[in-house]
Amino acid sequence: MTAAPPRPALAIDVLVASDRWKDAEKVKTIMRRAVTRAAAVTLSTTGTELAIVLTDDSAIRRLNRDWRGVDAATNVLSFPTKNASGEYPGEHLGDIVLAFETIAREARGERKPFAHHVAHLVVHGFLHLVGHDHERDEDALKMERTERKILRLLAIPDPYRPRTKKAGKAAVKRSDQRSDQKPGKKPGKKPGTEARKEHAKLAAKQSAEHSGRRSYKT
Repeated sequence: MTAAPPRPALAIDVLVASDRWKDAEKVKTIMRRAVTRAAAVTLSTTGTELAIVLTDDSAIRRLNRDWRGVDAATNVLSFPTKNASGEYPGEHLGDIVLAFETIAREARGERKPFAHHVAHLVVHGFLHLVGHDHERDEDALKMERTERKILRLLAIPDPYRPRTKKAGKAAVKRSDQRSDQKPGKKPGKKPGTEARKEHAKLAAKQSAEHSGRRSYKT
């Protein structure tokens, strides 16, 4: 009996929708490494794909307002395509959208390397795509334990351990607000390549409108 050919590994498509990400190639490498490590810890299957959109505060604020009813920028949003029962529906896990200004501001305020904060947030966003959440305290603790495990493998310090009183207060504030909760699957959006392109186009269009540039083309 001939064995079935192995399925391809996780495909990670990183789309740059804002020119605020000056060192985009380096960031792409950091994110792909972080997500690959997270997938090795959490996924029991291969042959999946996801998209990461690098945008700015203006674009993510609009997404946050339109899909979560929160008229404010945030650091990361996740748009999973898994269904509510947690069953695996297909090859596209979903999209992760990150905002440069908020991430840079948080990294400065918490006195941590930008690369470490980006890696943490993309891992956090990825965990939302595979079913993790932090709406209940026990779920939040489970998600944080998984994040810590992945970040240790990446040689990144525990982001939930306060290093100063100021950083500790910021960590508590973020935990209380849960500002980065996943919006859920967008109604009417098809999984896979078309959904990925639509998310990227929307984020890029909003970024371009804010800056007066023409929309980014995918």
